[in-house]
Amino acid sequence: MYVCGPTVYSDVHLGNCRTFVSFDVIYRYLMCLGYKVRYVRNITDVGHLEGDVDIGGEDKIAKKARMEELEPMEIVQRYMNGFQKMMHAFNVLPPNIEPRATGHVPEQIELVQAILDKGFAYEKNGSVYFDTLKFAKESGAYGQLSGRKLEDLLAESRDDLKHQDEKKNSSDFAIWIKADPQHIMRWKSPWSEGFPGWHLECSVMSTKYLGETFDIHGGGNDLKFPHHENEMAQNHSVCSHGPCNYWIHGNMLLMNGRKMSKSDGNTISPQQLFTGDSPHVSKGYSPMVVRFFMLQSHYRSTLDLADDAMQAAEKGYRRLLEANKVLQALHHPGPGNAGELDKEINRLIGQVYAEMDDDFNTPKALARLFELVPKANGLKDGKFSFDELTAETLKRLQQTFKDFIFEIFGFLEEALAAGADNGVLDGLMNLIIDLRQAARSQKDWAASDRIRDTLKELNIQLKDGKEGTSWRKV
Repeated sequence: MYVCGPTVYSDVHLGNCRTFVSFDVIYRYLMCLGYKVRYVRNITDVGHLEGDVDIGGEDKIAKKARMEELEPMEIVQRYMNGFQKMMHAFNVLPPNIEPRATGHVPEQIELVQAILDKGFAYEKNGSVYFDTLKFAKESGAYGQLSGRKLEDLLAESRDDLKHQDEKKNSSDFAIWIKADPQHIMRWKSPWSEGFPGWHLECSVMSTKYLGETFDIHGGGNDLKFPHHENEMAQNHSVCSHGPCNYWIHGNMLLMNGRKMSKSDGNTISPQQLFTGDSPHVSKGYSPMVVRFFMLQSHYRSTLDLADDAMQAAEKGYRRLLEANKVLQALHHPGPGNAGELDKEINRLIGQVYAEMDDDFNTPKALARLFELVPKANGLKDGKFSFDELTAETLKRLQQTFKDFIFEIFGFLEEALAAGADNGVLDGLMNLIIDLRQAARSQKDWAASDRIRDTLKELNIQLKDGKEGTSWRKV
């Protein structure tokens, strides 16, 4: 699996985080099914231009370096470190390989030459352009991924872009760009001293580490055109086929029903969402609550972030973890029988997997898990009898919850997500519960009430039941 990673010239935004969380779940689920997965996610540290992909703009990293009077690799390192830190906060597993574009410039030069040798590119004044019209006529493949028609692309006015007169067709794109004298990121090539086009790096790095044909190529929906369309054209021009068996694109994140936009203030950073330091939210939400919120929508659907939706996600996330806590504490007293309860639990477990098998449908898989929550609570409260299910089914139910909550969906316990030692916190809470119980046994109501009220101020709720007292954050 190859997923287009970040262009590290600024802090990673929430929409990017959603994309990488989505592919993290896909990665986790495939491994849970027993697949050996080689996951490659690149770092773009050269070639992505302001004004997107034509040479009318300046390289985003070079521009940031010039503005801040830093070396380009200082910019790259700063924002790459920030990206890794944010992925860790969301409990996103690192990929198996995380290549950088600047580390693969020789291979990109080789690919430019190979495309030239195949006759699908041409050189002009030191820059090399991909000939989209020739490729489209000979292959019939250009526009298949995005649904764009070449005639429409050719009709688009591109007169405002620099060096437009060097192109044969307005839809042609640069695969090697001659550097202007002031450009600080540059490499020697047979055509000029310059730098590779943005689309080239993914063609090179995906096939270098995964072969000419691999299983999954992913990224955000905004990359479908032009990035992935042009990437596919580059691969096809040399290999006579596209790079992958499946293209997977995650959809965009909205806020309050609208596209996020800095210009009109309709935006929020991940850090602001965590701290609550934004007019768009009433409080801060933990990274795990945000992750839970993201998985409540299918990766191909838009997701609308709003404060009430985040509050609902927080309650749902805590309810799921509380149900798992209850479930893992259950002990089957005997072999039991495969009655109706047993059949219903096994049916729902099967449906959890079936939903994930159907294009990684996390919201429906979550819904099936929540259908199992009353079964766990019913067994604890005595509403259901252990005689109605086998010990094997209870064990399967417990394992399913653990696998999906922690291994597949990638959630962490709240305390652990916040950086605390969850075992220590559980031990302290059990001690407090014992002290409260001792106070109540001695009819020391003042001490008992003080413990309860102090915990309430800390947003910790105690719940007394048949099997003792449990606690949860509220």
